[in-house]
Amino acid sequence: MNTLNPTTLQERAGALKLYGILAHWEETHDQPWLPELIEWEEQERTRRSLERRIKSAKVGRLKPLADFEWGWPKQCDQKRVQQWMSLDFLHDGSNLVLVGPNGVGKTTLAKNIAHHAVLSGHTVLFTTASAMLNELTAQDGNNALQRRFRKYSQPQLLVIDEVGYLSYSNRHADLLFEIVSRRYEERSIIVTTNRPFAEWNEIFPNASCVVSLVDRLVHHSEILQIEGDSYRAKEARERNAATRSKARKKSIKPTAKNRDKA
Repeated sequence: MNTLNPTTLQERAGALKLYGILAHWEETHDQPWLPELIEWEEQERTRRSLERRIKSAKVGRLKPLADFEWGWPKQCDQKRVQQWMSLDFLHDGSNLVLVGPNGVGKTTLAKNIAHHAVLSGHTVLFTTASAMLNELTAQDGNNALQRRFRKYSQPQLLVIDEVGYLSYSNRHADLLFEIVSRRYEERSIIVTTNRPFAEWNEIFPNASCVVSLVDRLVHHSEILQIEGDSYRAKEARERNAATRSKARKKSIKPTAKNRDKA
């Protein structure tokens, strides 16, 4: 019966900023249509909010975690990933770092966590390191650069995918350090990388901020090491084997002429 409680309804109407109804509350609070109207408005705003967050998150297509083949990587802590799906790390601004060679599922795991965060009501932005750093370096003036900094600093969760696949200049390193610093201990970052932190000086050659960058990134972070062969390469081999098998079956299929001879 809470939906019929005038005080509760008034609070809900206030949260929805239904100022017209609030201004005439004495006339409307006991109307039978009011609870249903407020519920419709709440549901619609929830739906639209989710649509906006999904669109702005830019997670894209993903393979559901339920379909992830945990037995394929030689090393991957499934229990820890499942704990991360609780999203507790977001409450204290902790970071997650997934380290491993190409094709072992780092991006798949990061996308699933990010998608779950969106569905749970958090603001999220998924980007590759190259896309983010190239966008930041392309800004001409300080005002434009500050707007881009806010774009990457404000979401509750920022996912930076594929750190280490390319080498970057000192300018790129400084910009990444600025993003990490602005989010430090307040908003979480998920990083996927194919390079251990000891090799990050090769990603950002001669950049003086690399030690500080790594230090701030790993402070209050959990690191998951994934080892194994590329799952994408495995899938490619299986597709090729299936294609060859199908071709062989077609080549030995008996023709009508061959059946007559038999």
